[in-house]
Amino acid sequence: MRFHDILPTGQVKIMLTRRITYRLYSSTSQLDKLFYWRRLHAYVYNGAVSNRITQYRKFGHSVDYFEQQASLPEFKQTWSEYLELNAGSLQATLKRVDFAFQRFFQGLAKYPKFKPIRCYSGWTYPDSRQGFKVHSEGKNGYLELTDLGCKIQIRGQARTWGSPTTCTILYRNGKWYASITVKCIPERKTGSDAIGLDFGCKTAIADSTGKKIEPPKFLKEAQSQINKISKQLRRKRKPERKKSKASRRWKKTQARLAKLKKKVANKRQNWVHHQAVDIVSCNSLIATEKLQIRNMTRKAKKGSKRKRQKAGLNRSMLDVGIGMLKSAIAYKAKEAGAIYLEAPTCSLKPTQRCNVCWKVTKKTLSDRLHICSNNECNHRENRDVNAAQVCLSWARGLERTSLDGDESSSTENPKVKYCGGFQQLAQTKRQKLAQTQRSVVSASSS
Repeated sequence: MRFHDILPTGQVKIMLTRRITYRLYSSTSQLDKLFYWRRLHAYVYNGAVSNRITQYRKFGHSVDYFEQQASLPEFKQTWSEYLELNAGSLQATLKRVDFAFQRFFQGLAKYPKFKPIRCYSGWTYPDSRQGFKVHSEGKNGYLELTDLGCKIQIRGQARTWGSPTTCTILYRNGKWYASITVKCIPERKTGSDAIGLDFGCKTAIADSTGKKIEPPKFLKEAQSQINKISKQLRRKRKPERKKSKASRRWKKTQARLAKLKKKVANKRQNWVHHQAVDIVSCNSLIATEKLQIRNMTRKAKKGSKRKRQKAGLNRSMLDVGIGMLKSAIAYKAKEAGAIYLEAPTCSLKPTQRCNVCWKVTKKTLSDRLHICSNNECNHRENRDVNAAQVCLSWARGLERTSLDGDESSSTENPKVKYCGGFQQLAQTKRQKLAQTQRSVVSASSS
């Protein structure tokens, strides 16, 4: 949700929601409580999933979020160990179940499954007024959980601090984190130049000026070590449902593997944000092509003879982090007030189109040099650089024809989808309450 702060000069500042992750440094007693509550929330999640499945299969009744939320007080009276947990956090756990089923019905995810406790990440406090308090100005400080009754030391630094709204407690790779969302007014500088970008595997970023950035290949550098630890992990006794528990050596090896993969992910994320900052800080107009990363990194079709080649290509694309990089550039451009545009790939065809004469010249993946088929043009340029120049030319033409600020020149998606958040949930409740009041008034008048 957006809020506006009108300055005396008439300039409008937009308040946005940003997320900051802090590391928790808790005592031994606090750690025991956190692990115990994580287990209780996992039980609630699995119980809610089981309730929906059983009610529909046996009685044909579709259970929704409101019905499960209304049963929470009676549930807490029956299971007294849940009395110490915050009511909002339990509601947020039920909302996760509701959101998982909504994604399944929309065709965006698979059918919700039961989650083992070792795979359950944590829980959420959706309201800062009663669930938690943050004693910090953005750098380090303390986190106070109302159901814990004491403060936990947190370490981290926010680029822009604001008013805390939600807090999610996470357990990842043997460490506890607090992911806090704040409403703030981020400020970021930008330049006056314009640039076109093309992303790929051979060249991570190619811009319209001819500059090319090579892919970092963090996963490829650590792949041999990952394979070695994975081989050791396969030789240990793994956990099997209703058969055997994991051995201590399996747990230690699994922790080593998770730590190594987390290190690779941190390196990639750091590289992505550095590149995004460099691009946004110099350019007020950024253009690239629209890419469906999920479709591009799908598995090879059944019966294909090039499964290993496709798996290697998918690994290279995901190692660059193209989707993460585009998202980082988009939201940083929004903070700086720059324009971020994505050209329609199917209709524009920037990889095959000539930037000079605008004629389409078909190429294969092995053709790395663009040679225009028009005899009068005969333009020669690197394939990726030419695609970036085509995107920039398209954006400049679009910018000239849409100076009045239509939806094509905006970095925001005008379509609002129902995501099942608590703000949309409150709006739905108010609408239902208003309908009930109107029906009561009409019944009494008649």
